[in-house]
Amino acid sequence: MAVSSTPCLRHRSLIANNFRSTFLGEKNGFTISTMPVSHTGFLRKTIECKESRIGKQPIQVPSNVNITLQGQDLKVKGPLGELSILYPREVKIEREDSGILRVKKALETRRANQMHGLFRTLTDNMVVGVSKGFEKKLQLVGVGYRAMLEGKDLVLNLGFSHPVRMAIPEGLQVKVEENTRITVSGYDKCAIGQFAASIRQWRPPEPYKGKGVKYADEIVRRKEGKAGKKK
Repeated sequence: MAVSSTPCLRHRSLIANNFRSTFLGEKNGFTISTMPVSHTGFLRKTIECKESRIGKQPIQVPSNVNITLQGQDLKVKGPLGELSILYPREVKIEREDSGILRVKKALETRRANQMHGLFRTLTDNMVVGVSKGFEKKLQLVGVGYRAMLEGKDLVLNLGFSHPVRMAIPEGLQVKVEENTRITVSGYDKCAIGQFAASIRQWRPPEPYKGKGVKYADEIVRRKEGKAGKKK
């Protein structure tokens, strides 16, 4: 007796339809969309750098100082000397009708924010230097330590087997008082600081007895020496 295979086919079809409906969420009237999901993107927001509190301050130019501005090149001339500086592309300088100088950012980048305050300070140092000048004072501390001037050289006795002779750079003036106090003055603040640092470098102050060459306003942190064994 032949058995019809039709019920088996219908049963398999019903199972497949139920599985498909359950998988796709179509069972009980619930439908799930099968549309492809697009790639997720991130929005980039441009954040403007804050303006430097130092950089936005105006620079007052005295009446005895002449300013020459050509593009990114600034020249400052006063009674004590003449200085010039070349600005990078991140910053720019503008001169108002009243004579006040303002340093502004030309770009909105991190480097421009850093250069803003730096070149405002350098410009102000130039204006003050050619009109009033700067000075740096040092002091020699130690038995036998002394300084003297011989022509255009500064001679230091700092406990070495030979005296230290240093040529004074052009544009700087050096004064020695009581053989232990040195004053470096001029109109270029960078050159003054560099020469004063080179003098101090020969014998930096040591922390136990404080001997050496130190700045007049420098505070040397002292250390306690080795104590003897107590009985």
